[in-house]
Amino acid sequence: MGSFEGGGLGAFLREQRRQAKLSLRQLADAAGVSNPYLSQIERGLRKPSAEILQQIAKGLEISAETLYVRAGILDERVRDEADPGAAREPEESGVRAAVLADPGLTDEQKQALLRIHEAFRRENAAGTDGEKHDTGPPPTTPPTTGS
Repeated sequence: MGSFEGGGLGAFLREQRRQAKLSLRQLADAAGVSNPYLSQIERGLRKPSAEILQQIAKGLEISAETLYVRAGILDERVRDEADPGAAREPEESGVRAAVLADPGLTDEQKQALLRIHEAFRRENAAGTDGEKHDTGPPPTTPPTTGS
């Protein structure tokens, strides 16, 4: 059986499982997958579906999007929708990783933040260096009336 390249998904899952202090069997039970199947995923021998990743994420109590990115599912889709063929800068992946790893945000909030971040990056890339982008009039405060 050949090994598939999942961007380090197996190693990431193993590390997350160890940090959660779960045995392979405990995570398999929590995720509703077989122990041998989960072991094969961790060793990079199997490529899980998005549905299985979602079940594993629930078992680990982490965001499913985090696993989708690690497996190359979400990252490829977001990259292609935003700007096909665009080179990604190292700091962008740090922002993405931080947003996706934040347990205080819902999955919908994470996606909204990533879309806003990408929109700002595209906007800045479209301008010239040092050029200030006009985003409309500055916020105004209502005039105060004298008494």
